[in-house]
Order: sequence, then structure tokens, then C-alpha cells
Amino acid sequence: MLPRRRGRVERGADVTIRPGDEWGTPTTEPPDLTVRGGDAALADAIGRGRAGALIDFVADHTSDLARALGTSGDAARRGIAAPIDAIALTHAGNRRIAVNAIEVGTPPAELRALSRERAITVTVDGRRIHRGPATGVVIANGQFIDGLDVVPRGHPGDGRLEVQVHWLRPGERGAMRRRLATGSHLPHPRIRTASGRRVRVHVEGGVWPLRVDGAPSGRAGTVECEVVSPAARLLL
Repeated sequence: MLPRRRGRVERGADVTIRPGDEWGTPTTEPPDLTVRGGDAALADAIGRGRAGALIDFVADHTSDLARALGTSGDAARRGIAAPIDAIALTHAGNRRIAVNAIEVGTPPAELRALSRERAITVTVDGRRIHRGPATGVVIANGQFIDGLDVVPRGHPGDGRLEVQVHWLRPGERGAMRRRLATGSHLPHPRIRTASGRRVRVHVEGGVWPLRVDGAPSGRAGTVECEVVSPAARLLL
């Protein structure tokens, strides 16, 4: 679970969270809207709303973002307005908003010995971090995926996206899956990690399954993601 108070240092468009200072500010203002449901419902509201809206997110049990933030259905009684980021996802000419994570290829929790690799190229802020075989890529704003601590460094208010590229050997995949619940699958020599504001994944000569905030979302050959920071304010 994320601490509710973190530092926020701004450098132009960049926002960095640092320990020890406050994250979010006390507020008595009423929320602009109330969103009930999971991460997809929150993403849809942010995508249709105005930037910086104050949202009372009454999350259900499926919300990985709420799990990271430690929120519940009693947001109005807490009184802290915390800025959160979102992910602007573009593929096949379409643009949409996600709030927690995007998975391209085989998700880490579903990786098996027989899962196929594909040749891919991944760039972060224009810098190539991987070119070659892989089983999947995680692009995260939050920390948890399907309740598992897949991205221990993920923080949805730090102005950055966390990226993992997986190309584990078949015999290593079961042990990796068993460590996802505690985040102890990292570091790993065949899980490349990086962070940045813009991410591009290109599958060489084909398409890969796409999951957005935990939901299957078709297939894609090229995926581009950019952090939207801040995208809204949540009552914590």
C-alpha cells in the first residue's frame, strides 16, 4: 500500500514524488463527481471529464488503483485531495485513457513455460530499452495488477510510467509467478525495468493481445502510451 503522504517536486511538466513531504492537500470542497466501480469506470470518467476534477472514487473490490492508494468507499470523510496520473493509450488510430496498467502480450500472472515469445522493440522517452524476443510488456501507473504486487515502484502520482519487459526462460516462469504477490520477482536479469513519460511497444510483423486496466482489449501491433499528469484529483 502506498503511503498517503509523499513529496511532490515539479520541474516544468515533470512531477517527481519524494519521500518525507506531503502528497495531496487538505480540502473541504465537495467533489465534482462521484465514480463507483472499478478502474475502467474511473478511467472513463477521467477521459470524459475536465482536467483536475475532484473525484470521490467509491471503488469496488476489483480496483487495483484503490488497493494501491488504500482508499475505500468513505472518501468524503478523509478530506485529502491527491493528484493522480493517467495513461493516454494510442493504438490502431484510437486513443483512450487508462488509470492503472496496460499489458501487451502475455501478462506476468499468466506466463507459462509454453507461452510464446515475439520479437519486439520497446522505447521509453525515445530511448530503446529492448529489441528482441519477449513474452510481454507491462506499462504501469499503479502498483498492483489483479491484486498482485507486479510493479512495486509504481505510484499513480509521480508523473511517470513504470515499464517491465519480460523474456524469462521457460523454467524460470513458474518461480516468477509465485513471487508476484509480494513484489519479490524483481530484480531479475530477464525482466528489464525502466520509467519515463512516453512508451512505445512495436511487435515485429504481427499483433499481440492487449489488456487495459485488467480487461482484454483486442490485439495491437504498435502501442504508444504517454503519462497524463495530473489527470484528476482523488479524495483520499
